[in-house]
Amino acid sequence: MRDVSRGSSADTLTLLEECRAREKRQAMFYRALAAGAEIRGADAEAERLNELHADEQHHLSRLTARLLELGGRPVDLGSVQPPHRDTVMEDWETEARRRESEEVEWYEKVLRQPLDEATRGVVDEILIAERHHERELRGKWMSA
Repeated sequence: MRDVSRGSSADTLTLLEECRAREKRQAMFYRALAAGAEIRGADAEAERLNELHADEQHHLSRLTARLLELGGRPVDLGSVQPPHRDTVMEDWETEARRRESEEVEWYEKVLRQPLDEATRGVVDEILIAERHHERELRGKWMSA
């Protein structure tokens, strides 16, 4: 991760874009898993996965809003690809936990960067949710 300087909005915008791309990939991962669970008729599993998907989408929205507040123009994330079919598996929890662990590590690194108070607040809230995801593999940790 690149070190950002306090007050350097260009570096903060770049960091927020990195976060947005990560959240988009996570959202697509959970959506693909939820769709697979729905097809199999695994309703309880689909609900868990849809909750995780909703949280990741919410993270993406919060990061995008903060980027806009700082005067940035969000990058089109349309090129972010959904996971390959082989990553959509019935036994998804090991892979999901690994990915969530990476997210926790990422946001802990982001918080070690010099950030403005509002950006730090958004990232801190996301980190709290990611820690819940890692522990419980359930969603609905983001406030409205």
